[in-house]
Order: sequence, then structure tokens, then C-alpha cells
Amino acid sequence: MNAPGPSSSARLRVTLRLLDAELLGAMEHMWRPDGLLPRYRRYLCAMHAVVRASVPLMRRALERAVLLDVCGDPLAGPLAAYLREHIQEEEGHDAWLLEDVLAAGSLPGEALGPMPPPVVAALAGSQYYWVEHHHPVALLGYIAVLEGYAPAADLTSRIAAATGLPDAALRTVREHAALDTGHLDELYALLDRLPLTRGQESDVAISAMHSLDALTRLFVRLGRSAAAPLPRGAGPSTPTGVTT
Repeated sequence: MNAPGPSSSARLRVTLRLLDAELLGAMEHMWRPDGLLPRYRRYLCAMHAVVRASVPLMRRALERAVLLDVCGDPLAGPLAAYLREHIQEEEGHDAWLLEDVLAAGSLPGEALGPMPPPVVAALAGSQYYWVEHHHPVALLGYIAVLEGYAPAADLTSRIAAATGLPDAALRTVREHAALDTGHLDELYALLDRLPLTRGQESDVAISAMHSLDALTRLFVRLGRSAAAPLPRGAGPSTPTGVTT
């Protein structure tokens, strides 16, 4: 008997690790100590633009999964159950970011007022399209990237040391450094439980690769102020900074 091949989650992990060096380099460049305070304020506003889409996006995916479950789609029931739980876990995180914005010395209007940049629309908006016009399982690739590149455990202390900001301005980074590893484990366990066809597994991977690319472009944008971001392949090995 042939030995079983790698699981769906293992294949997705390998795909992302083969492609994530540029993102990791852009993140490390973004978090460099010199001039971090204004970049951190921009980061909070950008992450609010991303995070405020998360729960509405998952709610629409849940609605689609419920409809597909009625039609007998074998993925839809387990996907809907996961989304119900994950929505509860993610609710209110956009409010955390607005509180951090205020504590960091900016006004919430700086996050709420301007039109989010096109890269944010590309990151979240593609998921709305795939959920609505293809299959909500594609959203799992997006979630895998946002959860998989969460803040590193030492990022809160690095920000505080470089900026002098109080703990009240660092809640979102601090909480996600603790929460997102568990969330990622739950997601990968779901991927391995779902009866995915190879085509559906490819859908998840395409969604993840698109999300990785858009997130890289967002961090490159956030990191601009002096030197250019690190070139492809020169990044660190530890993820350092997405909040979901």
C-alpha cells in the first residue's frame, strides 16, 4: 500500500513558505526602529481598513455556505460551522484598532475618513468576488495568510522601545501575537477535514497566493519613508505583523 501523501494543510504551508520571503522582508523593513512612530500610526489605519472587512466578509461566506449546504455541497456544512465560530472570535477587532489609533496620538477619523488604498481593496475585495461568484471555501486561503503572518511574540516590546508608546496603543498587536497561532491551527485542521477535490484545494491555494501578494504590496507601501524594502529572499524567518 502506498503511503498517504501530504495533507491539504501541509501542501498549503509549503506553497506559502516557498513564496513568502518578500513579504517577510517587507514586514521587517516596516518594523525597523528608526522613524517607526509615524509608520506605526499608518499601519494601524491600514490594518483597520483590512480588519473592518473581515467579519462582514465571513458573514457573507457563511450565508453562501448555508445555501450550498441545502443543495448538498459536502464542504458547506463544516465550512459554515467554522465560520460561525470564527466570526465570534474576530468580532470587535476593528474597534481595538480605533482605540489603538487614539492611544497612539492620532484621531479615529484618520482611519475612517480616507478611501482605503487600492491594495486593501484588492486584498479583501477579491474574496468578496470569489465568495459570491465561485465558492466560499476560497476564503480559507485568505484567512490562512492573515492568521499565518501574525505579529511575532516580541513585536509589542520592539514597538514600545522604538516609539515610547503606552500599552494602550499596542493592544491589537499584543492580542494577535497570542491569538493567531491557535486560530491558524484551527484553520489547518478544518482544511484537513474537508473533502476537498484537487480543484477546490487549488482554489484555496490561489486565494492564499493572491492574498500573500497583496499583503506584500501593502507592507512595502507602509514601509516606505527612507531605504527600500529588503529584496526578495533576504527577509527574516519569523512573521512579524498582520492583525486580523
